[in-house]
Amino acid sequence: MASSPTSISAISFTNQTLPKRASPRAMAKEIYFNHDGSATKKLQAGVNLVAELVGVTLGPKGRNVVLQNKYGPPKIVNDGETVLKQIELEDPVENVGVKLVRQAGAKTNDFAGDGCSTSIILAHGLITEGVKVVAAGMNPVQIVRGIDKTSKALVSELKLVSREVEDCELADVAAVSAGNDYTIGNMISDALRQVGRKGVVTIEKGKCTENSLQIVEGMQFDRGYLSPHFVTDRQKMTAEFHNCKLLLVDKKITNPKDMFKILDSAVKEKYPVVVVAEDIVPQALALLIRNKRKGVFKAAAIKAPAFGERKSHYLDDIAILTGATVIRDEMGLTLDKAGKEVLGIAVKLVITKDSTLIVTDGSTRAAVEKRVSQLRRLVENTEEKFQKKILNERIARLSGGIAILQVGAHTVVELKDKQLRIEDALNATKAAIEEGVVVGGGCSLLRLSAKVDKIKELLENEEQKIGAEIFKRALSYPTKLIAKNAGVSGSVVVEKVLSCDDPNYGYNAATNCYEDLMAAGIMDPSKVVRCCLEHAASVAKTFLTSDAVVVDIKDEDPIPRRKPPMPLPTSTDSLFPKNMLPSSSRQRRRNPQSTLDSAAKKFLDATALGPRQRRLQVHYVSSQRERAVSLRLLYYVVSLVGHCKATVVCINYQT
Repeated sequence: MASSPTSISAISFTNQTLPKRASPRAMAKEIYFNHDGSATKKLQAGVNLVAELVGVTLGPKGRNVVLQNKYGPPKIVNDGETVLKQIELEDPVENVGVKLVRQAGAKTNDFAGDGCSTSIILAHGLITEGVKVVAAGMNPVQIVRGIDKTSKALVSELKLVSREVEDCELADVAAVSAGNDYTIGNMISDALRQVGRKGVVTIEKGKCTENSLQIVEGMQFDRGYLSPHFVTDRQKMTAEFHNCKLLLVDKKITNPKDMFKILDSAVKEKYPVVVVAEDIVPQALALLIRNKRKGVFKAAAIKAPAFGERKSHYLDDIAILTGATVIRDEMGLTLDKAGKEVLGIAVKLVITKDSTLIVTDGSTRAAVEKRVSQLRRLVENTEEKFQKKILNERIARLSGGIAILQVGAHTVVELKDKQLRIEDALNATKAAIEEGVVVGGGCSLLRLSAKVDKIKELLENEEQKIGAEIFKRALSYPTKLIAKNAGVSGSVVVEKVLSCDDPNYGYNAATNCYEDLMAAGIMDPSKVVRCCLEHAASVAKTFLTSDAVVVDIKDEDPIPRRKPPMPLPTSTDSLFPKNMLPSSSRQRRRNPQSTLDSAAKKFLDATALGPRQRRLQVHYVSSQRERAVSLRLLYYVVSLVGHCKATVVCINYQT
């Protein structure tokens, strides 16, 4: 450096500023009209891609799909619903088509627990056949009316052919949904036989390589958490606690201070607390949420199930099961005076948005059996049907228990795949118990296509009849795809199945033969088939009546992010090398400004950053700042210069 030493404060500066970052513009939209059919083609391209990808998993010979996982091993799944969640396309219009048809599978899975792939394939068939006739000049409004009326009529026909599932058939229903895995089917059947058809069955990760079944004491009721802030698993949106305590209050909690004594013991002994009350005011709820989010304690709040007298009975049953004492004013026990001795104990507690599962260790079995015997005597002495029904529900709740399916596997990838299969099988079995079963293998949908000709006679005009004909063609799509995945011609299979009048006759893709599918144990839950019909028709109606698409314009030049400055060290000794600091401690004490100037000058010289190359402007507000603060500020200024390569850096600070 040839220039003479000059203090930083004496350098002349112009009023230059750092270059401003481009402000993000308002998100513009791009509009696609369907005048030439281009919008429909792009939407249909997204639908076709989803159907092709999800379709490979359909049927007993369906293939697996490998999903990339950024933070671990790849997922290998045979579940259409899991695959569906991963699809995201670069083209915005095609992506709209993906999201549109995704609703059919997602809604079916939400309502019936299975049938996601079939819904997608059926919706794809309706859209493919519908686009053809709309492109030929037909009125889409009348077409979708025909589809809607046909859908409702087919649901009515489905209910007529549905029948109740027998206990011996539960294993078949579960096995078909799990890809013809009778190990899973038999395990689910055993679980439901032990806890009853209305019993609770849950799925957990096992500790060994084989699947196992465990029956534990517990109860489930239809009440969820009062706030999503209590969620502990964001992916499943559930709140799960182990070895937790339950506070049962048979009234509305109006004062947050009433819970202080209970919560203090929870903080000291470090156990989760779940509050079950008639209601909780927002102030008391906020107390639990705030402390839970801060990590002071783990907590959740649930509204007590039922109302009035039934609510009190429900709380009494929970108290018997968990060993708790219900807080009631009539009993002379108030919340503000209650201690930890009134709390019940649960080994595990799982709360979703609309249900709660309590698992206990069985220590209260004697008390539970005593209560059940009392309730049975009440049933014998009660003549009113409604009261008998309520009492029997309480007996089932207390004595049913909970079945836990523990999933075992050799690897994490295998474990995930098994869990998804068992979950689908369990949901399908519950749906079969709820609404009965029909013949499986896509045969029930194929047989419904024979009913369409009668339905067409009830429609108003030719265009609506064309809508019914579209539905008839689409009903064969699932069967064709099941056959294709099994390596045979779908058209040949459809023709041969429809040539036989036996409603149970169909193609068994697992054994590659034609037989009585009901006798072979190939059956589908009626609820799953019904949801497929309804949701596929709903998506197809929306697609065929869409005439424009509005999407966000993709920003071609995203604003680059500036690299953040280097972090400040905690000690001033590491800010600069020793030879850069002034040698006179007396000078540092008397004149902080000269200390800062001298250190800055030596630092700039050492890093080859002369005043002309990097000009700094530091505005002092207080001359009494300590040396450490001044040096840290200087280090921060110079680190900014090095990162952003600015001509001028201005830093202002005040005491």
